[in-house]
Amino acid sequence: MMKWTVVGLYFYSVLHIHLRGKVRLPLRRQLFDHSSFMAPINLFMHLFSRVPSTPYIPVREFPELAPLEANWRVIRAEALDMIAMKKIKAAEQNDDAGFNSFFKTGWKRFYLKWYDASHPSARRLCPQTWALLQAIPSVKAAMFAELPPGAKLNAHRDPFAGSIRYHLGLATPNDDRCFIEVDGQRHSWRDGQGVLFDETYIHWAVNGSESDRVILFCDVERPMRTRWMAALNRWLGRTMMTAASSPNETGDQTGVVSKAFRISHAMGQYRRRYKGWSPLAYRVTKLALIAGLAAFVVWI
Repeated sequence: MMKWTVVGLYFYSVLHIHLRGKVRLPLRRQLFDHSSFMAPINLFMHLFSRVPSTPYIPVREFPELAPLEANWRVIRAEALDMIAMKKIKAAEQNDDAGFNSFFKTGWKRFYLKWYDASHPSARRLCPQTWALLQAIPSVKAAMFAELPPGAKLNAHRDPFAGSIRYHLGLATPNDDRCFIEVDGQRHSWRDGQGVLFDETYIHWAVNGSESDRVILFCDVERPMRTRWMAALNRWLGRTMMTAASSPNETGDQTGVVSKAFRISHAMGQYRRRYKGWSPLAYRVTKLALIAGLAAFVVWI
């Protein structure tokens, strides 16, 4: 009885994630999306969140972020220095588990903060931005993120609902052709302006302009209803998200998840060869493995 209760709760939480919002992934994709594996945790986060269940949240609800917008020119100067030095870039060793798929379209990043992981490069190269971020404990992760002309990030949900996403325009096209869309609602970045959104809604982005887009990208801790809920959220973020840390350069911390992803990515070349040899055989094998895993879960 307990087993079926757990299975039922899991599928209820997946259904909650799938039906949340107006825009949805195809059901087949949602079932095997990374957000489904995190669905029970995210159900808890959504039910006991102190922020409204809306795609966008007013920035004024997080007054601790005001120093970032007030100092956006200082932050922009350091971001532009990073671009000049070619420090905002894709992972060089396939050791960024969280954002690896984004690199395929030209998206780039430079980590300034990532939960409890150590990034000495950020403190050395961007001291003013680093200091501003360290003074805001609710900002758990931050990076400079670059989206070049013509680049697009496909529709997706982020896997962990313990945070709210903040974007601050630094050097943007200031053009409505460069935008992010969250649950069907569009926002175009502007220099010096911040926006907050819930990244567990379906969202995607495109730069249809002729100019580069550089923003400060932050994960802000989701406010919870009680202290113990907030403590649990903090512990989950510190444990799971730190494990996914990725380095800017040698000397920065690489989390265990990103180390494992590096190995998985190397092994994936054989999977990709098999898929290229026979897409039908690949799909049959994949379905057989999934069915076998489901049968094993039911059996135990």
